[in-house]
Amino acid sequence: MIDIPYIILLVLCIPLAAVAGFIARKNIAEGKLNNAEEVAKKIISDATRESEAQKKEILYNAKEEAIAMKDTLERENRVRASELQQTEKRLVQKEENLDRKSANLDRNQEKLERKNRELEKRQNEIESIYEEQKQELQRISDLSEEEARDIIMEDARRETQTEMAIMIREMEEEAKNTADKKAKELIAQTVQRCAADHIAENTITVVNLPNDEMKGRIIGREGRNIRTLENLTGIDLIIDDTPEAVILSGFDPIRRETARITLEKLIVDGRIHPTRIEELFHKSEKEMDSIIKEAGEQASFDTGVHGLHPEIIKLLGRLKYRTSYGQNVLKHAIEVSHLAGIMAAELGANIKIAKRAGLLHDIGKALDHEIEGNHVEIGVATLKKYKENRNVISAVASHHGDCEATTIEAILIQAADAISAARPGARRETLVSYVKRLEDLENIATSFDGVEKSFAIQAGREVRVMVKPDSIDDTNIVMLSRDIAKKIEAEMEYPGNIKVNVIRETRAVEYAK
Repeated sequence: MIDIPYIILLVLCIPLAAVAGFIARKNIAEGKLNNAEEVAKKIISDATRESEAQKKEILYNAKEEAIAMKDTLERENRVRASELQQTEKRLVQKEENLDRKSANLDRNQEKLERKNRELEKRQNEIESIYEEQKQELQRISDLSEEEARDIIMEDARRETQTEMAIMIREMEEEAKNTADKKAKELIAQTVQRCAADHIAENTITVVNLPNDEMKGRIIGREGRNIRTLENLTGIDLIIDDTPEAVILSGFDPIRRETARITLEKLIVDGRIHPTRIEELFHKSEKEMDSIIKEAGEQASFDTGVHGLHPEIIKLLGRLKYRTSYGQNVLKHAIEVSHLAGIMAAELGANIKIAKRAGLLHDIGKALDHEIEGNHVEIGVATLKKYKENRNVISAVASHHGDCEATTIEAILIQAADAISAARPGARRETLVSYVKRLEDLENIATSFDGVEKSFAIQAGREVRVMVKPDSIDDTNIVMLSRDIAKKIEAEMEYPGNIKVNVIRETRAVEYAK
């Protein structure tokens, strides 16, 4: 059975225990609250003390910084004040200097104005004196101003002309002392280093026979053999009383050489009749083409000119059988090539171009009997056709002065061509053309005013001009010689150079009686 009193007691104890627990907890919370308040007060007190200390420290540091900044500003102010004082002093000095300069300028301006007034006054006086003197001179000389000016200009012209003549003479003498000497040495060395042979071709060729009986066989029955030969070759066969020889006559050297080869083959073969003649003639033509080609290749090899077109090589070979004034054209071309190459080497020009242009400069002569035009035009057209070097074409075009030389190699070709043609014995000249050239020289010289007589001497290499001493003075003969030389260059064609020698002399003759 449940004990009721015990239960009642238990029921009563529970509220009491709850009240007791509440009171105990309240006391504990109040104790903690009191402790927290004390801690907070302590913290606040410590923070207050620390902030006061920091405040004091900050104030102290700020005061020190302010003092330092104040000292710095004061120092800077003192420096700036000192600089301002110095600047002010310099400005004051500059102002004083400017004042002094301004005063000097004013004084100088006054002096200049006085001088200008004096100069104007003197200029007016001079002008008045000049007018008076000019009028007096006109009155005395009975000349107007224009006439006097003309006289003065004429005197000045004569004086200037005299000075020019003297200057030209001095320049010519100086040039002769340097350039002429060097040029002569260069040409002399070049000619010595290249001494080529000169062959004077004839219009006939002699073929030797083994015996006189061969003449009848060459003539053939009723002359049929000789007619066949002449018709095929275009060459005249002359069979006369010359023992054991037949003469081939013709102006075409290639045809004449072909006829010679054909006739020699017939003599060796022994079978001489029209059919055999025609057969051997065609073989001789082929052999002649081979000879011509070999001659062109040999010329190219001898001069060191390579890379030529095959057709140009054939044309070079044809020049072996061409002559100009009796001079073999191929040998002349080879010589010009060597001469131009040597001079180009001495002068530092293009040796290959010079030698190539020298070898090809007369290439037109291989075709001038087949194509209309002079050999220069034909040569230029031929070289252009085979795409030759343009500098070579330019040199070929100008080697006779038909157009202006544009390169040093072109000038060297002109010189080399003249040297080769002017060699003693190189060219043959007819008597008529020789006399005509001498007459032209003398006529050109006597066409000038003041010339009394002229004489062409040394085979036309020099012309001596005698002048009237009362018409031309010593200084003007220099100008006269130059004018004569220029006219000769413009109106005549000649190989080499022509010396113009002007002579002026005064003679006094008296007889003792």
